[in-house]
Amino acid sequence: MTKIQNISRRHFIGGAAGAAFVTGLNMSLPLPAWAKSTTASGAVDQQGIRHIETKNLYNLDIGYAPFTLNGRTGKASAINGTVPGPLVKLREGDKVRLNVKNSMMDTEHSSIHWHGLLVPFRMDGVPGINFNGIQPGETYEYEFEVKQAGTYWYHSHSFFQEQTGTYGPLVIEPKTPEPFSYDRDYAVVLSDWSFETPEAIFANIKRSGDYYNYQKRTVWDFFDDVSEKGLGKTVNERLMWGKMRMMPVDLADVTAATYTYLMNGNSPQMNWTGIFNPGETVRLRFINAAAMSTFDVRIPGLDMKVVMVDGKKVKPVDFHEFRIGVAETYDVLVTPRADRPFTIFAESLDRSGYARGTLSPEPGLSAAIPPLRPRPIRKMEDIGMMAGMDMGSGKMMDMGDTKGDMGSMNHAGMDHGMTTPSDLPDKSRSNVVMVIKNPKDRLADPGIGLGKDGWKVLTYKDLTSNEPQPYKAEVDREMTINLTANMERYMFSFDGKKFTEQDGPYLFRHNERLRLYLVNHTMMEHPIHLHGMWMQLENGNPHEKLPYKHTLLMKPGEKLSALITPIEKGDWAFHCHLLYHMEAGMMQAVRVA
Repeated sequence: MTKIQNISRRHFIGGAAGAAFVTGLNMSLPLPAWAKSTTASGAVDQQGIRHIETKNLYNLDIGYAPFTLNGRTGKASAINGTVPGPLVKLREGDKVRLNVKNSMMDTEHSSIHWHGLLVPFRMDGVPGINFNGIQPGETYEYEFEVKQAGTYWYHSHSFFQEQTGTYGPLVIEPKTPEPFSYDRDYAVVLSDWSFETPEAIFANIKRSGDYYNYQKRTVWDFFDDVSEKGLGKTVNERLMWGKMRMMPVDLADVTAATYTYLMNGNSPQMNWTGIFNPGETVRLRFINAAAMSTFDVRIPGLDMKVVMVDGKKVKPVDFHEFRIGVAETYDVLVTPRADRPFTIFAESLDRSGYARGTLSPEPGLSAAIPPLRPRPIRKMEDIGMMAGMDMGSGKMMDMGDTKGDMGSMNHAGMDHGMTTPSDLPDKSRSNVVMVIKNPKDRLADPGIGLGKDGWKVLTYKDLTSNEPQPYKAEVDREMTINLTANMERYMFSFDGKKFTEQDGPYLFRHNERLRLYLVNHTMMEHPIHLHGMWMQLENGNPHEKLPYKHTLLMKPGEKLSALITPIEKGDWAFHCHLLYHMEAGMMQAVRVA
C-alpha cells in the first residue's frame, strides 16, 4: 500500500484556504447550462438531463472565480468556472477517466470525491486517507469502472472548498431499463452559500455555538411554557438545558443569518424554473450538496413518489414532504396535471430560510411561496432524555440504566445484543459531555418540526429496496460506533476521539458481513457517510429488502444498525457530512483488509 502523506485534518479541511479567500473580482460567475432556468428563448433544453451527453472522459478544472448573488459578489472555488460544477453523466459498466486539475495556485491541494460511488480506494479522493491531494498546477487522473447507476454527486474533500463552490451533480445511466417512466428529468441541487469566509464561520461557531442563532427563546416563551407545563416542570427543564450548556432552539449551527440557500446555484429571488406540459411525469433528482444545511422539501399542490434513494431503487412510496440530510439524494416523480406553476420549497430545518424553485408550464411564471413555519423547539425526550431526571453535578451526563434498550435492539424479530457497557464512550474525555444509555429506534419518526401538518412525511421506515440483494444474510461480526460531542466547546467525535486523536483506523474485514450499530449521544442531527461501501439500513424489512444508503441522517438520541459488506480493500473515510462538524473532529478512517 503506497504511503499517504501525514496530512492533518486541519491541513485538508481548514488551514491555508483562509488566506486565499478575498474579494475584489468584478465579473459575475455564470451558471452551468443544466442549472439555468428555462427561458422563453429556449436557451436551455426543456428535457433537462435526458439530452445531456453521456461521456467516459471529463476534464474538470478547479479554480477561483467570482460568484454573484442578488447583486453582491464573492469568490468561489469553482469547477470549470461555475457553481455548481458541470453535470457529470456516466454510463453503468463503462470505464471512465476524469482528469481533475487544481488551478488554485495559492492553496496546498484540492481534490474530488465521487460521493457514493464504489471505486478503488486510490480513486476515492480524500487527502490524508487514500491519496495526497492534487497539488497546485497538477492534474490527477481518476480512472475506474462504473459499477452502479442512479443519482450521485461529487465534491472537494480539501479544506473548506465544498462550502465555497466545489461540488456538482453526477448522474449514471443504467444498463437496463428502470422500473418507472417519466417525460422530463431535472437535477435539483440544494446548497448553502455565505459571503463570509468559511474560516470566519468556523471561528465564530467555535467561539459561540449559537453565534448564528437569531431565534433564541425569550421571557415570553418562558411564560408560555409555564402556562402549558406548569412552573416546576418549566424551571426544571430550563435548568437541565443550562447544565448541558445547550439551547433547545439551537437546531442548526449555521443559519440564514449568513447563508443564502440555493437551488441549482440560484437564489430564491432568481427562481430556478423547470418546464413541464400538464399531464407529464417529471423526475426530480434532489441532491443535498450543502455544507451544513438540512432541508425539508415539499411541492404544495403536488404529490411526490420516491423511486430512488442515495442512487438505489426503492419500491415507490407516495408522500408530500421529506427531510434530506447533507449528502443524501432522493429521486422523486411528480405529475402536474394543472396548467399552472408549482413551487419547489426547501425549508431549512431551523426555519431560518429556504431555497426555492418552480415547476411551470411556461417560462417566467411563479407560484405562491409558503410562509416559513415556526421554528421547532427541541424537547428533552427528543435527545433521549427525560424531563425531571437528576442531572448530577459533573460534566458527564448519563441517561438511564446501563443495559436498557442498548442491549435489546430488535431487528426483524431478532435480539442482537447491541451494546455492552464497554461499548460506551469514555466518560473522562473532554469531548464527551453526554452519554445516552437508553437511545431510541426513531426510524419511523419524521424528525423535529415534521409530521403535524396534516400530510404524509417520508421516513426511513418507509424505504424498501427494489434492488437485488447480492450479500449473505448471516452476520459474521458486530461493532458499535458512538457519535459524541461537547457542543459548548464545539468538539465532535466518534467514541470520544477526534480524527487527530485516533489510535488507528476502525478495522473492517474484506468481504465480511458486518452489523454496524450507530448511537447518537448528541443533541443534533448528523448525516453519517461511509466511503467505499454500502450501508443497508435495518429498518424492519426482510434481509433482501433492506434499503441501501451511503449517508444516514441520525436524529438526537437515536440508535440504528446497518449491514455492511466491505468489497474493496484499502483505507476509507467515515465522517459526519456537516462540514464544520467534520472539521471539529467527527471523522475517522476505516481500513478494509
